Amino acid sequence: MDAKTGDISGCPFHGDGATRSLFGRTNRDWWPETTAVELLVQGGKNPDPMGEDFDYVEAFNALDYNALKADLTALMTDSQDWWPADYGHYGPFFIRMAWHAAGTYRTGDGRGGAGSGQQRFAPLNSWPDNGNLDKARRLLWPIKQKYGKHISWADLFILAGNVAIESMGGPVFGFGGGRADVFEPETVYWGTEELWVDTGAETRIQPDKEWALENPLAAIQMGLIYVNPEGPGGNPDPLQSARDMRTTFDRMAMNDEETVALTAGGHAFGKAHGAAPSDTFRSAPEGEVLELQGFGWLNDEEEIAKGNITTSGIEGSWSNNPTSWSHDYFRLLFKYDYELTESPAGAKMWTPVNPDPEDMAPDARDPNKKVPTIMTTADMALKMDPEYRKISERFLENPEQLDDAFARAWFKLCHRDMGPKVRYQGPEVPSEDLIWQDPVAANEFPPLGDAQLGELKAAILDSGLTVSELVKAAWASASTYRNSDHRGGANGGRIRLAPQKDWAANDPEELGKVLAKLDDIRTGHNITMADMVVLGGVAAIEKAAKDAGYDVTVPFTGGRGDATEEQTDVDSFEPLEPFADGFRNYLKTKASVKTEDMLVDKAHLLGLSLPEMTALVGGMRALGAVTGNTGHGVLTDRPGQLTTDFFTNLLDMGTKWAPVDGSGDEEYVGHDRKTGEEKWRGTRTDLIFGSNSQLRAQAEVFAESGNEQVFLDTFVKAWTKVMDADRFDVSYAKYNH
Repeated sequence: MDAKTGDISGCPFHGDGATRSLFGRTNRDWWPETTAVELLVQGGKNPDPMGEDFDYVEAFNALDYNALKADLTALMTDSQDWWPADYGHYGPFFIRMAWHAAGTYRTGDGRGGAGSGQQRFAPLNSWPDNGNLDKARRLLWPIKQKYGKHISWADLFILAGNVAIESMGGPVFGFGGGRADVFEPETVYWGTEELWVDTGAETRIQPDKEWALENPLAAIQMGLIYVNPEGPGGNPDPLQSARDMRTTFDRMAMNDEETVALTAGGHAFGKAHGAAPSDTFRSAPEGEVLELQGFGWLNDEEEIAKGNITTSGIEGSWSNNPTSWSHDYFRLLFKYDYELTESPAGAKMWTPVNPDPEDMAPDARDPNKKVPTIMTTADMALKMDPEYRKISERFLENPEQLDDAFARAWFKLCHRDMGPKVRYQGPEVPSEDLIWQDPVAANEFPPLGDAQLGELKAAILDSGLTVSELVKAAWASASTYRNSDHRGGANGGRIRLAPQKDWAANDPEELGKVLAKLDDIRTGHNITMADMVVLGGVAAIEKAAKDAGYDVTVPFTGGRGDATEEQTDVDSFEPLEPFADGFRNYLKTKASVKTEDMLVDKAHLLGLSLPEMTALVGGMRALGAVTGNTGHGVLTDRPGQLTTDFFTNLLDMGTKWAPVDGSGDEEYVGHDRKTGEEKWRGTRTDLIFGSNSQLRAQAEVFAESGNEQVFLDTFVKAWTKVMDADRFDVSYAKYNH
């Protein structure tokens, strides 16, 4: 909810009020007859054929990078008979492939993006907006086969786009490799619609609705990367298109200037395809017949030879020089008046009125033939929307600014989901630190020895801070990490800075007290605040275990740096604020997704397994580490001790649970079955561990007599994983997935 306006459209799980699935439509919904290969990855089996010991970073750094780039450059003009290159150059095709690989990224949950090569799998390989990119990926296959393990598909998609821009004289800011492939579709909420965009789906922004666009979604329609180029829902209104563009690009971490630069720079190259009605072609790859071997859409050789290619349905190029970087896009946009026309495929587009012959484009197949250039409704938005127009006119008058802005925006587009720059690999990583990379000042202190750490832990435990307070502070710092885009985490110590220090989930007043005390204790010691907060959690857990009768050592790896306010983009950190954190039994307000589902979602973003999630929830409840110190879920008579009491008391058949009146089925009370006396208070997030059969199976193990050490080991492992999740500076290979 926006603190100023009360708008709830920013809530990551807000919808139209109806409870929805965490996952929306799945591949099985779209393609029910697809081969059920997921049966073979049950039980945590790793589908990666390279095995768990494979280190992609090591393999990438052994790559002959220059030879790979030379092969990609040659491919750009090495046309193949089975799929023609427009104007004899594949460059624009590969730019679109790279753009669409990266462009699924959204800030709401950090999912999407180019980080794992998801464009190879359904549903992305069959989205209408990705039409005919199956051919682009197959064109790359000989190069992928040649370089094998040394270049992932994920890196190859982006590098091919970079090389394509370079080969046509365009500006490139740099390239960072290190994106390791995965070998199965990632679980991402893409929406609930039953229709793809090209079969009548509405835009997700409806003026008559209270909310703008359900978070974490960013694309305006199911099956689109960004917006409908014809206009919202096919309505060719440039101003409404600007509204959609501003919303969706903002959700993908782009401001107005970056939006204009990307649109203009990307449309400097290539053409749109709408030579024939799309219903004359075949279906998308995932639903096609076996003999087509993963190809979809257009496969008829006669149609291809005629150039009757249809993808977006719009037909034509934006520039009169579609295979060379130029500033003709803005020159043509502002030189001419444009009229609304239709492509041969029936799509709405805009063409210049009475264009001069020199401003016409070559035909994609016959260089001796001239055809008019085009603009989409989204392009017209850059001229018609007042704010976009200001930027566009500035780029028109200062083309060198467009060069720099496009290069930087393209780099951001392709690397936004890679996280800190320490993850970037290869010889073309830019030296400049960019604010969206979440830079952190280096830790210049020498490592502390065991004696010094012991002294600090003793001082922390003697400070008057409680186990609960220390654990909550450490969790608040580290649990912001998202393995989707590798943002957040304890490194940088941003828990001390806005906006994180003020998030409701973090109990700001209590957190401020803890941070002030820890800062005092570290005076005279060579340790950053980022490390100090984590060390406080370590000390508290070890004490809590000892008080429960167990000897536990919690690993601690120092070396974190402290970020400054200048290194922190406050606005970009806002999406990391927890709307729900089941580990702390925190829920901001009732959502359209079940609260227990949001716990699973957060555990997934933290990279936790089912046993690890279960152990962390039970352990943190026993430690009393709940937001607001409500006591909800603290099912123990000895809070602050690391015990299995949460599980034993939750599964105790002597307790009968019932919802609390007026809580909306979010809060529950447990009564003694015999006496009727109130025993406990809990939430949906607590009771799910007794209700859901799989979660109950996990809880039963931890509640069984003799399994206390199993619980402790699992809890400590999971805790350490969360605390160290963003420590790419320690061991990138450990976290390269």
